[in-house]
Amino acid sequence: MSQVDILILSNGPGEVTTWVRPVVQALRQQLGDDRSLVRISVILSPCPNATGKEAAIARSYPEVDRVQSAEHFWQFLLWGKTFENWDWRSRGVVVFLGGDQFFPVVIGKKLNYRTVVYAEWEARWQSLIDRFAVMKPEVAARVPQKYAHKFSVVGDLMVEAQQEEGGRGTEKERGKEIELIGLLPGSKAAKLSQGVPLMLAIAEYIHSKRPETKFVIPVAPTLDLPTLASFADPEKNPFVKTFGFSDASLMTPNSHTDAINRVSTTLLTAKGLNVELYTQTPAYDLLSQCSICLTTVGANTAELGSLGVPMIVLLPTQQLDAMRSWDGLPGLLANMPLLGSSFAKLINWLVLNRKGLLAWPNIWAQEMIVPELVGKLQPQEVGEMVLDYLTHPEKLAAIRAKLRSVRGEAGAAQKLAQMVSEVMS
Repeated sequence: MSQVDILILSNGPGEVTTWVRPVVQALRQQLGDDRSLVRISVILSPCPNATGKEAAIARSYPEVDRVQSAEHFWQFLLWGKTFENWDWRSRGVVVFLGGDQFFPVVIGKKLNYRTVVYAEWEARWQSLIDRFAVMKPEVAARVPQKYAHKFSVVGDLMVEAQQEEGGRGTEKERGKEIELIGLLPGSKAAKLSQGVPLMLAIAEYIHSKRPETKFVIPVAPTLDLPTLASFADPEKNPFVKTFGFSDASLMTPNSHTDAINRVSTTLLTAKGLNVELYTQTPAYDLLSQCSICLTTVGANTAELGSLGVPMIVLLPTQQLDAMRSWDGLPGLLANMPLLGSSFAKLINWLVLNRKGLLAWPNIWAQEMIVPELVGKLQPQEVGEMVLDYLTHPEKLAAIRAKLRSVRGEAGAAQKLAQMVSEVMS
């Protein structure tokens, strides 16, 4: 094999953790670990949901040789030069794993590299891209016949994370089954300010009715624990009292052992509920054991959907200005200086006055597979809905079955790596 560069284009935290990670692992398994022959670089593009830590996460992957953060992307796209003035080998492949599908077209031309695009739902620039790896056959079925030879169905990259475990919904401790509920309030302040106190208040209500139930927050890798805890502090977050929640304190690892005897950091609420803070990433093994999850809109819903985990999607609107974490153009407009607040209020008003399908599983299926609760949500009302699901496990089983039916098959990363190898040849 002659020397080759593989350039991976990605953007947000969800793509970096759920797409880039399994793909670079599969590429090394397929092409070997000799960096003198195969070099893997990751270049990030701007994303409204980015936290600024995506580059650090990509650098933590041992399979990756070089990473450039999103702040330097436009310079690279326009002029073909990286911030550190990287050299490029004469042969290479650009692999698209998030961002705008036009980016690999431009960069592939500048570097004279072949291009491979992973497409979940739509494949663009079919005449200018060399190969498409798509999640489901429906994506390929919509393209003109003259481009059909470029398309291969590889399956769902997110399913790579799914654990091959028999049971779901409980953990076991000393022969006793434990009911586990996941709380996913998001990773950015716009969502956390309402999501943290609302979900903790819901958890307290459920716990008052089902005291054996355990709760866990899988902490986003871009979020540190003191920052997360600050959103449960009424002195730092004015929304805490809005939801009738008191407060919660961060408890150190030495002070608490969790449901399955892991020494764990927790949030201890004023009513005595310990909510575990799970910091290992990705948390798919843990999420797969949850009976149900409460989550905000965004990438979390896609990950839970791929794992087949039932969820209730919460979009509290106690302050319309607060929710600025939309994807794409709405997210960019809502975060503009000066005018961003006005755009945020308008965008959220429009959301409130349209029908649902905000969660990714519902968008995939074009039907309401998982409940979406939008409005001035109250902890007791949401808590009663969760309790109804828990007391009727057949409803949860029906949601799991529908979630599995709308996603692609496993093995996508390996198939994508094989496609890259073929393109290189």
